[in-house]
Amino acid sequence: MTSVQTLVKELTHKHGKKRESLLPILQGIIEKDRFISEYAMIEIARELDISTAEVFGTATFYSFLDTKPRGKYVIRVCKTITCSMKGKNQILLALEDGLKIKLGETTPDKKFTLLATNCLGWCHKAPAMLINDDVFTELTPEMVRQIIEDYKKRDIA
Repeated sequence: MTSVQTLVKELTHKHGKKRESLLPILQGIIEKDRFISEYAMIEIARELDISTAEVFGTATFYSFLDTKPRGKYVIRVCKTITCSMKGKNQILLALEDGLKIKLGETTPDKKFTLLATNCLGWCHKAPAMLINDDVFTELTPEMVRQIIEDYKKRDIA
């Protein structure tokens, strides 16, 4: 039995084998593997006795359920009108410049992935971004450059 099969079995044992268990199982896969592979989707479908298309449809519907490998630090920049009006484009340019990648890409060292996402819920403190589970608000390009430098240093020490 592969590690993916074992993980899926553990998660179905924990959450149950009903259709309602699909989302918590997908979230469990993300917590462990940081993305949901095609193989994991097949195993989930088999365990829950639902179609692989249903699993794939659910996994690809939610922007926080990644279906391809991402960097260690996933940066999600809010793309709502409020963040746009408050300087989101300058934030995005600072990120692209500091990481040397474009939106949707991952750095060659697999450390950072840069994505746009729908509302993060911080409109009152726009512009906002999320790095994994860490929220950053009221951003300026200077703040973004420092945040990126701090994250780059995390793995050196």
